[in-house]
Amino acid sequence: MSHDFASQRAETRATYDEMQAEHGLPEVADVDYFLIATSEEADWRPLAEALTLQGFDCQFIDDDEDQAPYLMATLPDQAISADGIWIGEETATRTALEHGFAPDGWGLEG
Repeated sequence: MSHDFASQRAETRATYDEMQAEHGLPEVADVDYFLIATSEEADWRPLAEALTLQGFDCQFIDDDEDQAPYLMATLPDQAISADGIWIGEETATRTALEHGFAPDGWGLEG
């Protein structure tokens, strides 16, 4: 099954618009992209290495009691816009899919 990038982009735009309308968003923030393994064989280390080469800071989170382990890939100090968030998300998603991971949302810090 192929990934539906058009739906993902539309969801990102809708989420951004909702957050901007409800709370307002900062002009600059760290953007965190959350990536989950699609199989037990998926190894986060090669994915983290590939994303690091693309400018992401990566951290594997496996001690969150409420969620399965995931990789958090962060682009620090980003100008915040729906298109800016999407560019990072598309890059992270394409790389994740090549390594047996799938996108699971994004968040802002800052």
